[in-house]
Amino acid sequence: MREKKGILIVVSGFSGAGKGTLMKKLMQDYDNYALSISATTRQPRVGEEDGREYFFRTKEEFEKMIARDELIEYARYVENYYGTPKQYVMEQLEAGKDVILEIEIQGALKVKEKYPDTLLMFVTPPSAQVLKDRLVGRGTETAEVIDSRMKRAVEESQGVEKYDYLVINDDLERCAKEMHSIIQGEHDRVSRNADFIDDIRKELKEL
Repeated sequence: MREKKGILIVVSGFSGAGKGTLMKKLMQDYDNYALSISATTRQPRVGEEDGREYFFRTKEEFEKMIARDELIEYARYVENYYGTPKQYVMEQLEAGKDVILEIEIQGALKVKEKYPDTLLMFVTPPSAQVLKDRLVGRGTETAEVIDSRMKRAVEESQGVEKYDYLVINDDLERCAKEMHSIIQGEHDRVSRNADFIDDIRKELKEL
């Protein structure tokens, strides 16, 4: 039986689209995923822990990581740095795990540029009103920050066409199943199976 190589998956979406909850559900229901943990200079929210939700770093520490080329990508968003540490991602892909990066659109396109086989998925709520209601419902941000995130969503909506799949997060259970189905289908794409195709051609010639 052929061994499947891990796929690098980037999941983006508007702030408040429910990406984090969706990723947790995917990890809970299926065992072949590894969720890459991003590094950030933003302050932890209540209940968040270093090394679990994010690697929380100072601006100086983050800029040293940039200088040492230890990040797959990084970007600045609402006055803070966010980036993806490289080593963990590469180790998981080699082990055959599908690695999910939950990052914003700017970083996603940088990853796709460096690694063209990356699968890009964009998560959106069913409407703009639902998005605003979710942001307000968090109770963790000021009205000014919510306004800033809604304006950012207007900008981000211009880049959705660059993604491979759009996932509408209206029902968590259904949405997680849909994402899993899309990712598993990607494993069978001809372009991802060049080695297997070469092997079977050789075998056919020998028989």
